[in-house]
Amino acid sequence: MNSFWTGWISFIVLGSIFGCAWLLWATRKSQRFHTETEETMGHTFDGIEEYDNPMPKWWLWLFLLTIVFGLVYLALYPGLGSYKGYFGWTSTGQWEDEVAAAKAKYDPIYAELAATPIEELVQNDDALIMGKRLFLNNCAVCHGSAAHGAFGFPNLTDNDWLYGGSPDKIKETITNGRNAAMPAWESIVGVEGVKDLAHYVRSLSGQQNIDANKAEAGAALFQANCVACHGADGKGNHALGAPNLTDGIWLYGGTQQAVEMTLKAGRNGVMPSFKQTLGDERIHLVAAYVYSLSKEEKQ
Repeated sequence: MNSFWTGWISFIVLGSIFGCAWLLWATRKSQRFHTETEETMGHTFDGIEEYDNPMPKWWLWLFLLTIVFGLVYLALYPGLGSYKGYFGWTSTGQWEDEVAAAKAKYDPIYAELAATPIEELVQNDDALIMGKRLFLNNCAVCHGSAAHGAFGFPNLTDNDWLYGGSPDKIKETITNGRNAAMPAWESIVGVEGVKDLAHYVRSLSGQQNIDANKAEAGAALFQANCVACHGADGKGNHALGAPNLTDGIWLYGGTQQAVEMTLKAGRNGVMPSFKQTLGDERIHLVAAYVYSLSKEEKQ
């Protein structure tokens, strides 16, 4: 917190406390403050009038007690910007102490697990529980708590991988992140060309409602424009993150309309790097958990 906000908060806090104290002192000087009277405040509601009498003494003493408590609290604990108080406590300091204690307790465990190959960690239930917790805290917002993905976010429980599903590739993805780019094709192949390509691409995975003539025209366009990334057989390329178009798994939807939109406007997917957020040891555990999700299908 900079000096301006420190001073401003200090002014508000101390101003409020001393303002309340002055208010009590000022009203205390009035004779009416401690003398009961038959006079009323001058307004009536439903036949009820309010006497102009002083506040109860218990209320007055409670008010004074809160003022004293506030001043004592500010003296003992931090309350004004970076001021630490008599005990030297700050919320930041407490957080740092808790982080240090957690690191001392858990870092040796993370180090031991990080030295274990992922293929072995998938047999360690405790390691998978730790990996799952890290996944839920960092990855579930995109991939879902069950890792089933969503529109534009891959399902991690199947056996379809854009960049490869080996332990090393999964770690590489989590560590460095990914930036995928599917260019827009409408300006190159035209409106009808987009439709033809969509029919052909959908035919690769055996979908229904395919116009054979359009698919045939789309096949020529595919060989001329798409094979560099997706391959001549449409089975994709892990090195480029180009998806397999023959397996019926669609990141942005496999309907005619959805495929046309992908071809027309292109797609840009970003997977952030977690190297700074998690560190190598925790990434190792997350990778083991993700690898375990589709491990049965790999066997």
